[in-house]
Amino acid sequence: MPWRFWATAASPPDDKEQPRQNESSILPIPAETPSKKDTFSFTPFQTVALSVVCTGTALGLIRVYKSHLRRIPTVDHLKPNHFRNRSLYGYVTRVGDGDNFHFFHTPGGKWTGWGWMRAVGKGKELKGKTWHVRLAGIDAPEMAHFGRPEQPFGKEALEWLKGSVLHKYVRVRPWRRDQYDRVVCTVYKRKWLVGKTDVGLEMIKRGLATVYEAKFGSEFGGKKEVYKQAEEEAKRRKIGMWQKPGLLGKLMGKKESSETPREYKTRMNAQEDAAK
Repeated sequence: MPWRFWATAASPPDDKEQPRQNESSILPIPAETPSKKDTFSFTPFQTVALSVVCTGTALGLIRVYKSHLRRIPTVDHLKPNHFRNRSLYGYVTRVGDGDNFHFFHTPGGKWTGWGWMRAVGKGKELKGKTWHVRLAGIDAPEMAHFGRPEQPFGKEALEWLKGSVLHKYVRVRPWRRDQYDRVVCTVYKRKWLVGKTDVGLEMIKRGLATVYEAKFGSEFGGKKEVYKQAEEEAKRRKIGMWQKPGLLGKLMGKKESSETPREYKTRMNAQEDAAK
């Protein structure tokens, strides 16, 4: 039995007793409060700047869509900024004469799915969805219509234009809208991978069209002199409508075509006026 004065002394440890935990260790640990540096917040200037950037981006995308990705179904939907300032890409659905055709606008071309995901349409489906294009700067021989006979090489010009652009994609640069609600355009078709061919100029070179001679409403897109030089070269080479028939051709009744489309129209109008 221990002495009384030993009562204040530490008793020997008992193996069954668990060491007493520090009171501070059993208290709940408060959650760490984030410091001001850890919180993420916008200053008033950053908020305004972000709003301006988002609004500007949205307006920019809308502008890109309206200018480059929205389809123009008819001539009535062409805006003033479409003329003389830009070119448009599309599909030729029908060729009506040697110098005009119907155009289906396909903005973005194959990159936006036209031709493999988005169909152009056929026949009656295209009613009210195309616009009438007149090739700028040229005049092709006339086909028979309104009781007038066919002009020599009118059929050849029509067949060449069909073979060149019908059911194919072309790029047009609109200049103006004429009195017949046609869009006067310079027309280009792709040549190889990066080149392009001026369809109107090619027709002049082949003797299948002349330089447009009317004083009113003529549009050349800055290529009048180029077109004139091509016509003079075709005349010199006597190809197309400038050629003279040989003996066999004369026996078959083939006529020499030295009359331009403008001269043909003037002669037909005079004959009709005289008949009246």
